[in-house]
Amino acid sequence: MNIAQNVERGRRFFPNKTALIFEEKSWTYKDVDDMANRVANALRGLGIERGHRVALFLPNIPEFIISYLGILKIGAIVVSLNVMLKKNEVKFILDDCSAKALITIDSLIENVPDTELPELQHILIASGEAKKGISLQQFMLNASPNARAVEMNRNDPATIIYTSGTTGFPKGATLSHGNVISNVYAANHCYRTQPEDRLLLFLPLFHCFGQNAILNAGLNACATIVLQRRFEPEQVLKTIVTHGVTLFFGVPTVFIKLLNLNISSDHLSSVRYYFTAAVTMPREVIQRWQSKHGMVIHEGYGLTETSPFSTYNHDLKYKLGSIGSPIENVEVKIVNLDGESVQPGEVGEIVVRGPNVMLGYWNRPEETAQVIKNGWFHTGDIGRMDEDGYFYIVDRLKDMINVSGFKVYPTEVENVIYQHPAVAECAVYGVPDQVKGERVFANILLKTGFAVTQEEIIAFCSQRIATYKVPHTIKFIDSLPKNATGKVLKRLLQQQELAVVSQRFEHLSIHALQS
Repeated sequence: MNIAQNVERGRRFFPNKTALIFEEKSWTYKDVDDMANRVANALRGLGIERGHRVALFLPNIPEFIISYLGILKIGAIVVSLNVMLKKNEVKFILDDCSAKALITIDSLIENVPDTELPELQHILIASGEAKKGISLQQFMLNASPNARAVEMNRNDPATIIYTSGTTGFPKGATLSHGNVISNVYAANHCYRTQPEDRLLLFLPLFHCFGQNAILNAGLNACATIVLQRRFEPEQVLKTIVTHGVTLFFGVPTVFIKLLNLNISSDHLSSVRYYFTAAVTMPREVIQRWQSKHGMVIHEGYGLTETSPFSTYNHDLKYKLGSIGSPIENVEVKIVNLDGESVQPGEVGEIVVRGPNVMLGYWNRPEETAQVIKNGWFHTGDIGRMDEDGYFYIVDRLKDMINVSGFKVYPTEVENVIYQHPAVAECAVYGVPDQVKGERVFANILLKTGFAVTQEEIIAFCSQRIATYKVPHTIKFIDSLPKNATGKVLKRLLQQQELAVVSQRFEHLSIHALQS
């Protein structure tokens, strides 16, 4: 078993079929496999072996896909980094996984502190001028296009995808070949994917959604991946028409923006299936889409730690507002604080068990043990199950903030804000947002005699953390509410903001429904 065998099977059965389309260029399954083989052989030539970590710090470009497959072919482990990370964040991850090699582009190399990374031996530049390291293209030209994916055990690590930690440090969710392969087969069962399908992929490849639920699922079905650098509404609509896209995947923000464009259903006539995940989809958005375009938006639920697919709405019956029921071979239940199952309708934590659950957090056995208990992964999400076995998200157990599907932990942002010389105390929390799901808010108490603006704090954070983690709103206050032990009462801060935000939500929802 090896994830990269998907493209080898595609080559065997459909060698001349288009596997990948990107910016008006296309590559067949034979082309993609040849390029992946060159990457595999070139990495072997550098001494990269089975089990070594190779990091991808790349945007949505074909080089991500061929590098990803090439790394897996030799049994090495892919570590995918969010392209919005800054130097200190990149350093932490590359140190944590002891990456031997890094593949990136010239515009991102400034965020790679290579002189501070003793384990990093090689840097390959996939696009632009190779001022550091060597050109990936030149590197591939000197390598053979012939290779076969090595056989791996189902529990052998395949990828490490970092997710923010409650301590303020990222954790590497380690997914095995078995995790990913079982998940993409379940996904394709839900999508009913066929070789004739064309899957539009503008969601980031470094994210588990784009990487597994779209890329690997599409290659597994020998379908065509239509790759875009990012979500740009006008370009997306043009691409759907030009390339006859049949499967469309997006987070709620994507569907909201498309609805606001008030496009005709004729622009989407080739699309037979819509899917959303990462953030709970607002009911009114689903209803507007169904009313305007006559099709439902199927919804899934999962986390990086579950590869990501866990539930799906659904094969047999669609329920508005639900995240569906468990996918094939996966169990999901609601438990109370004692870990005991609750009755339908009762609220508790969502836990997941099955072949989709990660091996654990890289080099973090204690943190792994905190979330995987007796084989059940504790998601930290609060939900309920109805009498039909359909699940619904209610709230979050953790403090995590979900910004357009990206996880943000308050502690990490607070640690950065505290570095500012004017800050005495701060509290970071999430506030609901109609488009992004949530936005990051920060309440700050300044030191006596200091003055600073919201813009200065935002600029300070922007230099140190990824853009999606930077607070959207800064409020300067005279004191922070605390309990008897001195813990800041963030729930009270959220409630104060909700009184304002809920009115804005209501206004936006009414306006959106009337437009």
